Amino acid sequence: MNTLGNVEPIVKSSLKDLYALLKPRVMWLAVFTAAVGITIAPNQNSLFLSLIILLCISIGAGAAGALNMWWDKEIDNLMERTSGRPLPNEKISSDDAFVFGVSLSMFSVMFLGLVSNWLAAFLLGVTIFFYLVIYSIFLKKTTPQNIVIGGAAGAMPPLIGWVATTGTISAEPLLLFVFIFFWTPPHFWSLAIITKDDYAKANIPMFPVLYGVEKTRKLILLYSVILTVCSQIIAFTEIGGPVFFLLSNVLNAVLLVSALRLFSVHKNGKYEREKRFFKYTILYLFLYFGFLVISNFLKIFSADIPLTWPNLF
Repeated sequence: MNTLGNVEPIVKSSLKDLYALLKPRVMWLAVFTAAVGITIAPNQNSLFLSLIILLCISIGAGAAGALNMWWDKEIDNLMERTSGRPLPNEKISSDDAFVFGVSLSMFSVMFLGLVSNWLAAFLLGVTIFFYLVIYSIFLKKTTPQNIVIGGAAGAMPPLIGWVATTGTISAEPLLLFVFIFFWTPPHFWSLAIITKDDYAKANIPMFPVLYGVEKTRKLILLYSVILTVCSQIIAFTEIGGPVFFLLSNVLNAVLLVSALRLFSVHKNGKYEREKRFFKYTILYLFLYFGFLVISNFLKIFSADIPLTWPNLF
């Protein structure tokens, strides 16, 4: 029996499961938006310190995901979409997941406070608490507004990144928070339509389960309109500008057309329009924040191009 030969696969499997426990897709989205908040903020830190700040935020986001999975073990076991996660598969015990999540939470908050400032650390701690306690424990199984209110946790990373860099809260990062807050419902409601049977089986009161698909589509359109309004407000701030205004409106036009097309007759299979809308919202968010970074870099390196709004007052 080759004992040593069996050790490596076990270690690899454990590391893979621990990584999955961090909800990597959600974590990397948080990392990206936090990185944008760090990049476009004034009073830039050194690259090394900015990377350390980003690492702290990413660990905090992963910790929140681990604690969410710890609490949602029974729900995940009932849903086909989530039944392959480490806890329902018993690849990681509930106790280990809890200790792992709490340890990462404490480390990320304390270290962020030490390397940047305690306001940013406080906001990171509030985000983890909000995601676990307010959303996962209290809202998720009690109200169809769960994802609306709970979306506040996912909207925090760019604000945290900005505050960790500047030490202050200003209008621009708050607007980025509001932007992601209104992006979250149409994104997740489109997914909820696709997987509504799963949510019904797990007794999660998502809008499509309680009020039907058509009413949920109307809400998706409403929140998409609100989202485009938020994007316009950001375009007229210091972090926006004429070029960003034009680029973001291309994204907004596609978003609104995609939301309207949800009401058309489906000929290509069940909920194909919702699947495409769900995928586009991810692309929309990445491109929107990417355009913010590009616009701000152009302002620095292209002095001859009118990339800011004229001072009319």
